[in-house]
Amino acid sequence: MRIATWNVNSIRARSGRVVDWMEREDIDVLAMQEIKCKPAQFPSQVFEDAGYDLAIHGLSQWNGVAFASREPMTDVVTAFPNMPGFVKGAVGPDQPLEARALGVTVNDLRLWSLYVPNGRALGDPHYDYKLAWLKALEVHAAEELAANPALALAMMGDWNVAPFDADAGDPTLVPGLSTHISAPERAAFEAFATAGLTDVVRPIVPEGFTYWDYKQLRFPRNEGMRIDFILGSPAFADLVTDASIHRNERKGDAPSDHVPVLVDLDLGDDNDDRPMIF
Repeated sequence: MRIATWNVNSIRARSGRVVDWMEREDIDVLAMQEIKCKPAQFPSQVFEDAGYDLAIHGLSQWNGVAFASREPMTDVVTAFPNMPGFVKGAVGPDQPLEARALGVTVNDLRLWSLYVPNGRALGDPHYDYKLAWLKALEVHAAEELAANPALALAMMGDWNVAPFDADAGDPTLVPGLSTHISAPERAAFEAFATAGLTDVVRPIVPEGFTYWDYKQLRFPRNEGMRIDFILGSPAFADLVTDASIHRNERKGDAPSDHVPVLVDLDLGDDNDDRPMIF
């Protein structure tokens, strides 16, 4: 089984490109972020014509997450427990939830498509929101795995954190002044390992960025960041046989500023008809 995550940065602008890639790479399940549309506006037909079912969570022209899957999706939820919300200028709990999380079950795999808040700037209310959002997600992951240690759980998407210095190749990032690389953000990301989730891609692909800003020739100069991840439970990690970052999807006409991250899983399916490659 082949599972991927991709911040598509507006699915209405890139649906053809996304589906072409999915068919070319034989993707079974794709988690998408920043779809930037409501479900009624999602270009569903092109996905359905290619044989994919959809789960979509979008509230406006901002944010938004979705899944496209060849297999049935069940247990669909649009938030995790105690997920915080955000409204600019508002303070306190019980703010409206944004469309940043979508959970589904496919073939006994519990999968999440996640668009972690950006944080905007150190000291900004959105930065505090980001840290609170990550903490609530981490607590949920820990509780899920404590209740069911054998659960094959994957939390994937745009985490908006570059966990290591090697993941931060954008020269505009300044330690102590920039989001994505601050100590609290990195600690929040690292806490998922304590909760029982590990990066299942990095052991296979130790180097490589997943995002390059459109400005200042960041992509030609390879001044990017590694901020898109697939974190898996031990049961999920045991299924992973290969992984890849598809850098070439940042090239060509109207690319997203992110590229897909992919894992291959061995589910022990003797009926897998994917062609052999020698």
